[in-house]
Order: sequence, then structure tokens, then C-alpha cells
Amino acid sequence: MHHHGYAWLGEKQDFDKEGVRRPPGGPPTVGSPQEVIDRYRQAVAEFPVSGMPPIQTAHWLMKPPSTIRGTWEEPKEAGEWLSLQLAEFAPRCAAEAERDVTRLVVLVGAAVERLTWGGDVSLGHYLSGTVFHSVAVVTCSPNRAEPGLLCPLS
Repeated sequence: MHHHGYAWLGEKQDFDKEGVRRPPGGPPTVGSPQEVIDRYRQAVAEFPVSGMPPIQTAHWLMKPPSTIRGTWEEPKEAGEWLSLQLAEFAPRCAAEAERDVTRLVVLVGAAVERLTWGGDVSLGHYLSGTVFHSVAVVTCSPNRAEPGLLCPLS
């Protein structure tokens, strides 16, 4: 078992476009409405190559290896990376509570505990203006939520 780190920084309006954050699913049927067909085509074209955070954390494993920001064997190492991500962006957080150092330490501790038993971690917060920061650590080989997903580095 190992862990991959992912991070995304972008406009909240882009993050809100859920269609590109979901894998395609099954193809539409002959009688499907045009909006369903269009959504499927968009998902087929964009989901596999987009660095946009997926709705389901485990689906990061379906993204290209180029979206991986780090890989660690030990949960503690992944937690150190997560801590650096949170510390880097904390001063820019829109909510004052999200800048609190004690809160960040508690978040990272809980994340390491979750990674230890094979869970995934996904955090996101609004920064000043209309920017959103998403950071995730996903357990790989196997993933508890989606054991059938292959490691992107395999």
C-alpha cells in the first residue's frame, strides 16, 4: 500500500462544473436526451485528462500520472506533504478559522490516522477572492473505496 498526493488551485466557478469532475459512466442509449449525450461526450473528452478534482476522492486514481504531486509509502510522509500544502495556503484562506495553526495540526493528525487504515483524505477551502484550493491524498494498491481501480503508476 502507498499514497499519492494531488492538489488543485483554480477558480471556484470551474470547480463547480461537476460534469467534468465525474467519470463518463455508461454510454447513453439511442433515446437519451441531448443533454445526457452532451454530458457523456464532455466527460469522455475531459475527465481522463483534466487535473480538476473528481467528485469521489478515489477517482483521482483514474487521472493521468502527471497529476500526482507526490507518492509515499508511509502515511506519516504523506501527512508531512499535506501539512506543507495546508500551511502554504492557510494565510490566503477566506475563513479565519481555516488559518488557525492548531486546527491545521489536528486536520493533519486525523488525515494520517485515516491513511494508516487505508482511507483517503480530501480537503478543500476557499481562498481570498474566488479561488478554491483542493488537496487530496489517495491510498493506492488497493484503494478501500474503489478496490478495482489500478494504480496510475502501474
